[in-house]
Order: sequence, then C-alpha cells, then structure tokens
Amino acid sequence: MAKEFAPPRAAEFSELIKKRLEEVKTAGGTRETVTVEWNEQPLHVEVIDFPLEGLYFNPSTHRIRAQRSHDPARNEILEKDPYSAEGQGYLRFLLQAEPADPNRRDPDFDKLKESLKQFGQNDPGLVTHTGVLVNGNTRAAALREIGAQSMRVGILPESFTMADINAVELSLQLREDHRRDYSYINRLLAMEEQASLGRTPEAIAKVFRIKTPRYFQERWILSTIRDMIGRSRSGGGVALRLVDFEDDQEKLKELHRAYEKLAAVDPDQAEVFKEIRMAAITLGFAKTDVRHIEEGFQDKYLGRTLPASLSAVSEQEESVTIPGLGVSVPAASSGVSAARALNDQILRAKAAVLSTDTAVSDSEKHSAQNVFDDAKKAFDAAIDAAGRDARVRKRKQMAPARLADACADIDQCVVDLVQARATRSLDEEAFDEAVLRLRDSLRKLAQQAGRGIPNPGDGVSWLLEAAAAEGS
Repeated sequence: MAKEFAPPRAAEFSELIKKRLEEVKTAGGTRETVTVEWNEQPLHVEVIDFPLEGLYFNPSTHRIRAQRSHDPARNEILEKDPYSAEGQGYLRFLLQAEPADPNRRDPDFDKLKESLKQFGQNDPGLVTHTGVLVNGNTRAAALREIGAQSMRVGILPESFTMADINAVELSLQLREDHRRDYSYINRLLAMEEQASLGRTPEAIAKVFRIKTPRYFQERWILSTIRDMIGRSRSGGGVALRLVDFEDDQEKLKELHRAYEKLAAVDPDQAEVFKEIRMAAITLGFAKTDVRHIEEGFQDKYLGRTLPASLSAVSEQEESVTIPGLGVSVPAASSGVSAARALNDQILRAKAAVLSTDTAVSDSEKHSAQNVFDDAKKAFDAAIDAAGRDARVRKRKQMAPARLADACADIDQCVVDLVQARATRSLDEEAFDEAVLRLRDSLRKLAQQAGRGIPNPGDGVSWLLEAAAAEGS
C-alpha cells in the first residue's frame, strides 16, 4: 500500500488543477459541485473536466486491497513504485477483474463501460490536488477503454491528509445507493484500517452502517482468515491469499455464530468444530453441505472416512511453556490437535495447487492435488453420512412437530370460537363439518399410533382409548 500520495508529475498536475478551478470560478454561470461527507459534515467541492491521462489510479483504494495479492510479483512492483506504468497497469487490471477470481473479467465492469458509452458519465469522480483518484477509479478505467479523453472530477482541498482522504473514500463507497460495492474482504480490510487509526468499535460500526456485534463478528472472521493464510504457508513460502476467501462470506458468518454458542459450553469442542468447518470451506463445499458439520462430526463421521495419510498426528505435548514468562499452560487436547493438523494439511495442499510460483515443482503440485482430492473425497463421504442422519432425525421429529402445530391451531380456534359466539357470527354448520373432519383425522391418527408404538405412553394411550370409546 502506498504510504503517501506523491505521483511523479504531482506539481504539474496540481498547477493544472488550480488553473482549471480558477477558470470555472471566473467563467460565470452555474458551477457544478459534488458533496462529500467529511467529519460528519457535508463538504461541497468544485467539479472540473480533467484529462484522463493526468489522472492516477489510487494505489491505496479499498476497492481492490485484497485482490492485490493475486500476483505477488506485480504487487511488489506496485508497492515499490505505485505510479509507474507497471504499477498503474496492475491496478487497471484489478479494477477490471472479478473480485473472487481476478483471472476473470468482471461482467459488472463491462456493464459500466457500456453504460458510460451509451449515456456518458453521470456522477463526477473525486481526486486529490495531485491528480490521484479517490473515488471513480473503476469509472476512469472504463472511460479509458471506450477512448474518452477527459473525466469530470471533484477536487478535494489541498490541505487534506491521508486520513481525510481515506475517510472520504469510505463515506462515498459505503452509501447504500452506490452501484458497485466493495467486495467482502475489502470491507473487512477497511474496518481493520479504521481500527488501526484508533477509532472505537461503535464509531466504526456507525460508519459501515452495521451494529456493533456485527463489527466484532467481521473482525473475528478476518482474524480467522489471516490465521488460515499463515498456516497455509509451506516451506517454499507459497500461501493462500485473502482473495481465496472472497466467496465464503455466508459460510464464515454461520461458522462464527455456531462457534460462539459452542465455545460458551465447551471451548475444546468449539475449536475442533472451527478447524473442521474451515477445512470444509477450504475444500470448496457448498453452504448447505458445510451446515452438516456440527459438534462431534470429526469422531462420528470423518474419522471413519479419512485415509491413514490424513489421520496421522504428531505426539501431543502435555503442556506448553509461554516464552519469556516460564509459565506452563495445558496444551490443546488431542482432538483439537488432530483437527488442526488435518486442516493444516488441507490449507497447504490448496495453497500449492493454486500457486503460480515457478518455485513449486510439478511433482509438488501433483502431490498436493492428491492430498486435496483425498481430503475432499473423505469429507464428501462424511458429510453425506451426516446428511442422511440429519434427514432421519428430521423425519423422526416431523410427526410430533406437525401435531404441535395442530395443537396451536386448535388453541387459536378456541379463541376464534369465543369471539364468534360473542358477536353471534359463528357459522355453526361449517363448524360442525370441521369437527367431523377432526374426528376422522383423529381416528386415522389413532389407528397408525396403535400399530407403530408397542409401549404407548399416556398421550397415545388416551388417543387409543378415546378412539375406541367413540367407535363403540
């Protein structure tokens, strides 16, 4: 990420911007302005028409922050010289790319390009006094593709600091009516950046238009993702990237909710649950499949399907010493260690499979693919078994649940009957017919309950006796 806004022709463009602003002021007539939010106050800035070749893509934009890791070599160039042709070219590539898979062109970008070609630019962009785009990076890339020569941009005050610029960008991008929102991971990174500036969770939640508990959930998710990335790093240095988790938003939120509930009761089981679910997410299972991974999944289902190569765990230490303090604390349980070891193997295998680094040999990739495929096959079989059991449980619970619903309806019927009698609006004939249908239904229920339950309890016994008495 660029540390400051200092493009090579900053002085030249700053002078040109000042001249254009002066021309707008002296030209007379209606002057166009754009309103931005700064320090929770509206700020009106002048809009000018500025040559596209004089505008720089913003290397610090939150829009493609996570995607920058897509190509480590090009990102290194961007870090060293963000305003070079190579650095700007990489930014332009990412602005056109699909957030979850930068190798693919984003259809939304092409829609934007066609809209600009057909209708022109509706809203102005926003730039610093040195020509760096704060808002409108994607529009600038699209305008360049259609051959436009200039772009309407609002000019931020020359006194604005980096913190001011970031705050303005966030306020613009987080408007509910904005056409192209930040991708999920980039929103998480933007929250993290706000926290690093010392802002309170409540203030950050307000900026992002979410509740404070949701903010803490998002921070937990980003921390978990970073942990997975760190653990995916093998000896060769290849690792997963932030962008690899872009499509997992809902799965990660469900993981957090379930983890928090379980952690309050059994922290060790919660850790096992988190590791196994994250492994399934890494393997690419759908949300509906991942939901079958619940407490006890590792022992009840996965342990039966894992091959020996993925089941091996190093001998567990009984305690761990905290460096510098000389204090020993209990080590993780064997279940947690086994789940963590399995997840580590899957994370490293996926990192190697996805890597484009030439340092990863074909044989290493082939070996990693085998590990990944074996793990996916084992998880697939375990999830299938868990799903079958879940369907059986659902069938077992369906009859009692339907009867409970019927009881609720009958209770409501009592209330409705009282009200109808009070207002003398009861249709007695229709009510009588409905009661006869209830009698027939209860007879059928008693008939089946008598066959399927060898040792009936009080409820079923009453039903059988009532049906027998009514039939005599």
